[in-house]
Amino acid sequence: MEHQTHPSIQTTRLVMAILWPAFLMACISCGVLFSLIDPLDLVIFGEKFSMSSQAGYTIGFVLFWFLGCVASTITVVLLIKPR
Repeated sequence: MEHQTHPSIQTTRLVMAILWPAFLMACISCGVLFSLIDPLDLVIFGEKFSMSSQAGYTIGFVLFWFLGCVASTITVVLLIKPR
């Protein structure tokens, strides 16, 4: 007999299965990238990055977190069994 859980708990688990690994990978990716490259040295579309270092770190973290969320979402979708 399979234990039934409340739908909101299942949704919360799915969301956390997406966000938590993506967050961890964003932390690691930013640490590796920005230990090698200074955000003030970035050139985007031929123009020098004109924001502060902290803005560069923030934008990088959000982009890495977004990419991690996309990858985790694909994994979760592939693992969900059809009913």
